[in-house]
Amino acid sequence: MPQSTYNNRPSPFLKTSEEEWNSWIWQHQNRLKKESDFDWIDLSAEEKQGFENLGDFRVAVTPHYAALFEEGNPECPLRKQALPHIAESSIESYELADPLAEESHMPVPGITHRYPDRVLFYVSHHCPVYCRHCTRKRKVSDPLSAASSMQIEGSLKYIRETKSVRDVLLSGGDPLTLSDEKLEAILSALRKIEHVEVIRLGTRNPVTLPQRITENLADILKRYGPIYVHTHFNHVNEISPESRLALTRLRNAGTVLGNQMVLLKGINDSVESVMELNRELLKNGCRPYYMLQCDFAQGISHFRTPLQKGIDIIDALRGRIGGMGIPDFVVDLPGGGGKIELVPDYIQSREGNHIVFRNFQGQSFPYVDVD
Repeated sequence: MPQSTYNNRPSPFLKTSEEEWNSWIWQHQNRLKKESDFDWIDLSAEEKQGFENLGDFRVAVTPHYAALFEEGNPECPLRKQALPHIAESSIESYELADPLAEESHMPVPGITHRYPDRVLFYVSHHCPVYCRHCTRKRKVSDPLSAASSMQIEGSLKYIRETKSVRDVLLSGGDPLTLSDEKLEAILSALRKIEHVEVIRLGTRNPVTLPQRITENLADILKRYGPIYVHTHFNHVNEISPESRLALTRLRNAGTVLGNQMVLLKGINDSVESVMELNRELLKNGCRPYYMLQCDFAQGISHFRTPLQKGIDIIDALRGRIGGMGIPDFVVDLPGGGGKIELVPDYIQSREGNHIVFRNFQGQSFPYVDVD
């Protein structure tokens, strides 16, 4: 493996062996959680206030992800995603505990059924890193929201009995925080349901805990494939050597890789940042799938960008990177309205069936539409 994050591990882990570092279980057990755990990076005043004013949404950072922080830089795009900030204490009037109304579209505990043909299957409340922009802050990290074995069985029963469900998305928390045995049991049960045609798995483990993508896990995913894996890289600095190995293993297991990036102010809200990330993802066999506008979760207004910013980024990407590198810019409507795509307007004028388009260079081209 090329230069590993082990060689850049934070000072609290200098005595850690490389074998321990490369164990996903060790990484999970040794997450940094308290303000004192971060003494080695000289917390800013705003970050210290963030720790002092923490609500129910806790802090957890894997040693691996912490090793990717830019030393001495409070504006580090990864550090800003992982460490609390005093701005989280500011809750706008339009922000919601459940911004996507997932609970009100829950026919049984653990299943959100909004679209006729697909369901979200909540299987875990854990994540390796508790991202500060999380849309499920109300339940992620809360032990009381853990999906019990009885809840999992109830969810599977609902899917079996609801013939319209063709597509199941395993989510949480992060499904890969489950053991191999529990995850395989769920995948096996889903594959036995005749009307389930698509199984998807949403995970940030390739970013925050790539050691989780073991050969054994890859074999399980291959056994029940095809599995569509949605990763969540937000910045090119998150693509570590371990992440590249994880993506390679997932590709070799036959999974179909797509990335869902959240547009975050001061982190990735520039054409250059998005293009650099997407080029690197394509090099590693992962197609940029969504660029998501920040939801109306509580306490994340400091991350939110104007809608026009996302439209402008998509417009600027066109012609500068191949179509596979241009994600759909999507807004998940508050209150459970579902996803809608926002695109730049390429029509300059229209008279009858005569249309004038502009291209990525701003040039005009006439077009005759079918009457």
